[in-house]
Order: sequence, then structure tokens, then C-alpha cells
Amino acid sequence: MKKDDATKPVEIYSKEGCPYTRALKRKLDHDGVTYVVYDVQKDAAKMYEMLLLNGGQGKVPTIVWPDKRVEVGFNGT
Repeated sequence: MKKDDATKPVEIYSKEGCPYTRALKRKLDHDGVTYVVYDVQKDAAKMYEMLLLNGGQGKVPTIVWPDKRVEVGFNGT
């Protein structure tokens, strides 16, 4: 990770009530990592952005790490 990446928050694209997003947020909170959550059900522009980032998958959470790596889903690790 580049030095300036450390100050960028993790971006999480999610839907309200997603248990995987809740688990991810708990882990990030535990690890002291800053993040921002976008509700793709309430923000059509963020839904479109998420679909562009993850190859058209409607799966949440879609996670964009500070190094711009995109991960779809969260399995607790």
C-alpha cells in the first residue's frame, strides 16, 4: 500500500440490512480502519458505480480498498 493510500477510507457498497456488511464493518472497526458505506438501494448513481466496479454483479458488499482493489463479498477474514 502506498503511503497516501493509508489515509483513504475503504469504500463499501451495500444494501440496508446486509449481514455481511455488518460483519465487515465490525472487523474494520476492530482493526481501526476508516470506511464509508454507500447504500446502493437509495442511491442509483452508487448502484451504477458499483456495477461498473464489480463487473455487473449485484452482490454486496462490494469493497474498494484504498489501493483500488475491488472485492465482492465478505467471508469474515
